[in-house]
Amino acid sequence: MDFTPTEEQSAARELAARIFGDLSTHERLAAAGTGTDAELWKALCVAGLVGAAEDIGVLGLVLLLEEQGRTTAQVPFAATCVYGLLAVAEHGTDEQRARLLPALRDGTAVATGAFPAHGGGGGAGVRATAPGQLSGALPFVPWLRDATHVLVPDAGRALWLVRTADAEVSEVETTAPWAAGRLILSGTPGERLGGPGAYESVLALGRTAFAGLQAGVCAGSLARAVQYTSTREQFGRPLSTNQGVLLRAADAYMDTEAIRVTAYEAAWRQDEGLDAAAEVLTAAWWASEAGKRVVHAGQHVHGGTGADLDHPVHRHFLWGRQLDAYLGCAAELLAELGQLLAKEEPV
Repeated sequence: MDFTPTEEQSAARELAARIFGDLSTHERLAAAGTGTDAELWKALCVAGLVGAAEDIGVLGLVLLLEEQGRTTAQVPFAATCVYGLLAVAEHGTDEQRARLLPALRDGTAVATGAFPAHGGGGGAGVRATAPGQLSGALPFVPWLRDATHVLVPDAGRALWLVRTADAEVSEVETTAPWAAGRLILSGTPGERLGGPGAYESVLALGRTAFAGLQAGVCAGSLARAVQYTSTREQFGRPLSTNQGVLLRAADAYMDTEAIRVTAYEAAWRQDEGLDAAAEVLTAAWWASEAGKRVVHAGQHVHGGTGADLDHPVHRHFLWGRQLDAYLGCAAELLAELGQLLAKEEPV
């Protein structure tokens, strides 16, 4: 394995870090509420970072999402890349790619996915009632209120691309401010995307991408904790000199590195065309299980300040818990990984 970024990946990551750092400030995040920061989204698209996801591989996308996570930038970057740009590029027909990709690259179209938190049953709440028509309801879809298209799996794990203008969307509030919504389909038109295996491919990509986003969220939380405990004094010395704080920070650092390296491995194997099923589940498990430990630690070492809902570290806490829920309960992911490994055991 070699996780060394290419020149193109490094350049894209540096550009993303600069844009997110300049525009995703605490004041702008507070003003955005639960919606997308339109100026930031436009800046990312004009810089070509959304379209770059087609060229820099899954590992490159993970690197960009790490930078988003560090600042909890309020844009549907992961969702549009995974469920729109890359899904259409890999599984769409020539006609679908020519029609859909330009708008997804320049940001005039925003995509999301009505995927379950885990891979157990596909979109069990959706069924095809007639050729090209879908019915059913999905209670939570991230970034749905800002999306123009949503990728919907049906009960048979076939993928359908639906225009949100053709469906019923109602507002849903979630732990993190992800502009989520409830999707209701009633004879709603949809177009098929891909064939057998497309669902599993997109789900694996989504798990890897959101694990990379969690690595950035945890890194940002830890950076804030380090800065706070290094400058905040108690009894005449910095909080960071207390053994309990040091041990908590060390554990959070190791957890963050575990999330990062497992996400990198899953991404690298997908880029190399290798079987990555176990590695993807491993990355998702670390992001879910360890991610919530890190953001809890980040908030706890801030003491009473960490209980302030308006403090920047609280946003990392909310994102970390939302990603834990979105990736799926750690126990369910571990059970799925165990079933996969059991199948691979020689008879």
